[in-house]
Amino acid sequence: MILPASSQIRSWLQLKLNAASKISAGDLGGSPLPSSRAAAVLIPLVLHPSGVTVLFTERAAHLSTHAGQVSFPGGAREVQDADLVATALRETQEETGIPIGQVEVVASLAEYFTISRFRVTPVVGLLQPGFELAPDPSEVAAVFELPLAVLLDVRHYERRMVERNGQRGFTHFLEHDGRVVWGATAGMLLMLAKSLE
Repeated sequence: MILPASSQIRSWLQLKLNAASKISAGDLGGSPLPSSRAAAVLIPLVLHPSGVTVLFTERAAHLSTHAGQVSFPGGAREVQDADLVATALRETQEETGIPIGQVEVVASLAEYFTISRFRVTPVVGLLQPGFELAPDPSEVAAVFELPLAVLLDVRHYERRMVERNGQRGFTHFLEHDGRVVWGATAGMLLMLAKSLE
């Protein structure tokens, strides 16, 4: 996939994502598990002049779930959140220190259902470079970026068998620049890639 210049990415994303069909996906298929909780993540696209990147967090090693995994900033919806976009923005600020006002929301994707019983709405947002980070050490070990062009190339993904919560199944993996993106995060990236085809 050939991406437009960073200066044109906003209008390109809006055109593509508004026209795309919203098809849910998930760790175990496209259906939620019983008692699933609403959640949201931000897929933050950083508009560097040299090319667009995607910002990720590496979860802290001491966390009881998903320790050390690469993820998007996000979490469960809380009662004070006006909607799931608000959830994604609040969680991003809490985890990374990026102020809500610095994120330009473009669109939301279809829900992604996780094996950990969340109905996750991925929210695509734009960031201008130069923002300051203040990661929360209780949740985040590192914040880093990977090139959007690499992440949207479905040829870079492979399916591997994993076992989690007593269930075995296949999930997607992508390795780039010493980082491994897999599970729900890889699944949501593939949703984005398919929406932009």
